[in-house]
Order: sequence, then structure tokens, then C-alpha cells
Amino acid sequence: MTGMIALLVLLSLIVLFPRYGAWAQLRRWRFLRQREQVEDALKHLLSREQEGRHASLESLAGCLGLSTARTLRLIEEMQKQNLVEWQGRRLHLTPQGERWALHVVRAHRLWERYLADEARMPLEKIHAEAHRREHGLSEAELDALEAALGHPSHDPHGDPIPDEGAAAGQPEGIELTRWDLDRPARIVHLEDEPELALAQILASGLRLGQIVRVIERTPQRIVLSDGENEYRLAPAVAANIYVVEAHRVEKAPGAIPLSRLPQGQEAEVVEIDPSVQGFTRRRFLDLGLTPGARVVPELSNFFGDPRAYRLRGTLIALRQDQAEKIWVRRSQNNPTEAL
Repeated sequence: MTGMIALLVLLSLIVLFPRYGAWAQLRRWRFLRQREQVEDALKHLLSREQEGRHASLESLAGCLGLSTARTLRLIEEMQKQNLVEWQGRRLHLTPQGERWALHVVRAHRLWERYLADEARMPLEKIHAEAHRREHGLSEAELDALEAALGHPSHDPHGDPIPDEGAAAGQPEGIELTRWDLDRPARIVHLEDEPELALAQILASGLRLGQIVRVIERTPQRIVLSDGENEYRLAPAVAANIYVVEAHRVEKAPGAIPLSRLPQGQEAEVVEIDPSVQGFTRRRFLDLGLTPGARVVPELSNFFGDPRAYRLRGTLIALRQDQAEKIWVRRSQNNPTEAL
């Protein structure tokens, strides 16, 4: 009997212990779940307002996947926190709600930058993972993440990353489906939703910064060309690509990617490609890959990757995809000279 009482007491402590018991864990889970719903709701309202539209009870319920009754309770909670207000049948963000929404957008886009540049996650998969990570970060934690990434201005899809306390802004450019035929355009934004459309765009080989022309437009397809390849997309998919007027930026005369430099040939670093951002860019600079630095390919891997380069008196290893982003110009110096 005594043993049974002791067991019941022990189970009670496990379940009801203020900080670590099952009941405490359940309350924490509910708190975090509601915070995620609040932040997702704020993002929905911010997106609608930036598009010049207004969120409604129905649009918010559809976005969150909640019933009308549950969405109403969530809105009431957000009203108590002075995050939203009703204007007729339309929901609006309060100034406090807008600041919180921008905080979440900033967190999401910084995480996308990290996942694409450093975790090397496929672009079509980073949105869902960034959404999972965006919740619950403090302003100080976001500042630290942004600084570590080198204060990037845009996420990997081309969306501007809002500064602390600044508006997020809309992606530049217009939909490719509205672009004139045979007019050079530069891709500046790839919409990440729906995921299937983004996956089709990436599978076709299109990417941010690419210069293309629309050479054919029908109700069934849009055909693009970059001068070497043609890309065929359904109009519904092409509508997720945003472009601006192309102004070709030519590299310095004679500049080539470091990956194409013959073994033993000395070259001078011209620049790191602007597409390289975040930790990777900082790492290149820390290695000494700055304009004017001299570099020589010295050792090749039997499998071709990575390759060794002599730079500032030491050997460094770079993968081919990294060396492709470093632009160099062949040097007239004797390649056997010490660097």
C-alpha cells in the first residue's frame, strides 16, 4: 500500500511539476502554437495590405487552415494585444501589429538566406524550413544573425529583407507574363508559393539575375531564351517570375571564372560575383580573395573537386561551384613566382 502511494505521488510530481511536468509542457506547447498562429496571421495581414487589399475573416481562416470560430477567437486575442483592429468587415494591422509582422518577415527572409547560402538547401525547400524557424526570435538574435550573414539586402528569391523597424517593401519588377516580346529582361524575383511552380522554374534551369527574352507567348506556353538555351513554361508558372529591364553588366575585359583557369597559370582576382552573399562571401574575403590578390591553381583532385589554389603563400581548397563565382584575369607574371 505504501509503495502504491509513493508511486502515485511520483506520478503526480512528474505530471504536475511546475516547470518540467507533462502539464507544464502541454501549456508551453499551447503557448508556442498560439504564438505561431498569431505571427502567421500578422504576416497574412501585412501581405494583403502591401498588395493594396484587405484581409477578412474568411481569408485569414483559409490562410491558417482554421475554422471560422477558432479564427474569431484568435482575432479577439490579437485585439487584446493591440495588434489588429476591425474597420467594418476588414481587418487592419495596428502600428504595433505591423512592427511585429515586419519582425517575422525579417526573420523568415534571413533564415532563407542562411539555408540557401550556408546549409546549401535546395531553393524549393527553404521556404518551409524558414517558416519553421522564424518564430520566437528576439530582435537581438535577429541582429546577430543578420550581422553574421553580412547584412544581406535580399533573400534567395529576390525579396527585400526589411531592416530593423523599416518596411519590408515589395519585390521589384513585373510578372514575366506581362513583359514585351523580344525585350531583354533580368530575373529579379522568383515567387516561392506555390511550391510546385517554383520547383518547375528551378528544374527548367532559370535563376535569379539571368537575362532572358520572351520569344513566344501563347495561351498554352511562354518560351524564353537566354541566347543559348530555350525555356518553355506554362503561363501560370511563368507568372511567378518577375523581371526588370536588363542592363547587361559586363565583367572586366578578359575576366573569367577561377574554375576555368589552367593549372599553373597565375591570375589576379577581379571580384567575387555579386550573387555570393552571407557567410560564403565573408569566408572568401577572409581567405584573401580580394581584388588584386594573385592566385594559382596548383593541385587537382583525382575526382575533380575540390581543387587546390595557392593564394598569399598558402594553399586553399575550393569546390568548382565556389571557384565559378570568383572572377579573375590572367596575369602576365611568371606563374612560378612565389605569391
